[in-house]
Amino acid sequence: MSAAEQSLPASLWRDRRFRRFWAGQSISQFGDRITELALPLIAVGALRASAGQVALLTALVWTPNLLAIVLGAWVDHHVRKRRLMVLADLLRAAVLLSLPAACLLGAVTLGQLYAVALLTGAAGVLFNTAYSPFFAHLVPRSSYVDANSKLSASRSASYVAGPAIGGALVQALTAPVAVVVDALTFLASAVLVGRVSVDEPPAAPDPAASSLLRRAREGLVFVVRHPVLRASLGCAATVNFFTFVAGNGLVVLFASRNLGLTAGVIGMAFGIGATGSLLGAVIAPKISRGLGVGRSIVVGAVLFPAPIAVTAAAGGPLWARAGALAVTEFLSGVGVMLFDVNLNSLQADVIPDGMRSRVAGAYGTINYGLRPVGAVFGGLLATLVGLRATLLIGAVGGALSLLWLLPSPIPGIHSLTPDNPVAPDSDTEARPLPC
Repeated sequence: MSAAEQSLPASLWRDRRFRRFWAGQSISQFGDRITELALPLIAVGALRASAGQVALLTALVWTPNLLAIVLGAWVDHHVRKRRLMVLADLLRAAVLLSLPAACLLGAVTLGQLYAVALLTGAAGVLFNTAYSPFFAHLVPRSSYVDANSKLSASRSASYVAGPAIGGALVQALTAPVAVVVDALTFLASAVLVGRVSVDEPPAAPDPAASSLLRRAREGLVFVVRHPVLRASLGCAATVNFFTFVAGNGLVVLFASRNLGLTAGVIGMAFGIGATGSLLGAVIAPKISRGLGVGRSIVVGAVLFPAPIAVTAAAGGPLWARAGALAVTEFLSGVGVMLFDVNLNSLQADVIPDGMRSRVAGAYGTINYGLRPVGAVFGGLLATLVGLRATLLIGAVGGALSLLWLLPSPIPGIHSLTPDNPVAPDSDTEARPLPC
């Protein structure tokens, strides 16, 4: 390992701008875990919502991703990505604060909960499309993996400790008051991100005065023509589809109905397993340096979905059944972090300025848009062939996502360096499209 590589983590620790951004993201991630618990509890406790209504509440959070491709095209023409991110945080805080206010007046309705889910989801999409170019100008290219590791570690830690913190707050303060805490985390994020100074290049001139839909299509075409982005999108979308086919809801149902585990044992297994994602985020840079960025992505693409088969094949005494569930969650957590940390870094490396938000929007529309489709398909499949077979299909189908990667340049990429051979070539440059 070179001296430069050894100094990367320390350089980010000394970078005040990155520390502020990292702190803002970490705080808001923990707040998210509170709302993920509080919103359904308000629906069920205060409004007596049915299972279908609670499922719709969850689906509405993801629905705005279907418009990410258009939103990304719009964001690319706004120079101050930081302002858009701060606006998104402030919007989420304001929308969330409407809930405790309505509860205090006894006026909360299911329609308002749906609106909160939809608007916070839309603000999240706005933040994420502005995030890509902002991150690329905040973090030095050589530190992409290290920075993504730190950000992912915070997110993983929020999944380990967040539900427990959220549960305690809901029990002590009630669900509507607990939502206030999440709103405050977004306000804190807005303050911290707003104080991060980044030199953002001006938006590229558009001599053809392209329409919004035209620019959105250019982002999609860029993804399809780029060998790295095309393969990574095919892989990520396939993994997401099949892991949602065998989603957490079906895993919990299988653990309860087929494995005979109590809610307490299932929760304990999930809590133990969640430490895998935290470990994966921490060790991702070291594995990336030894194994290579591309091969780490390949390993993560298999290790993320394949362990679902361990739960599907579980049996025997209680410790074995509960252990299988914990092992599944642990290995999947390590795998998803190896996949995400390295893939996010590689994408930041190969996407040129002026295209980042458009590409993020096109990528997100397909990648996240397939998640609810996979969940619906998984429910139908479980009805037809049973829970165990559905989990096995999810595991095998997700692992086969590596077939997108093997013929691509990705496995041969060892590190992100200025002489990286993978870059947009003449066939992948954005160009005017026929009407």
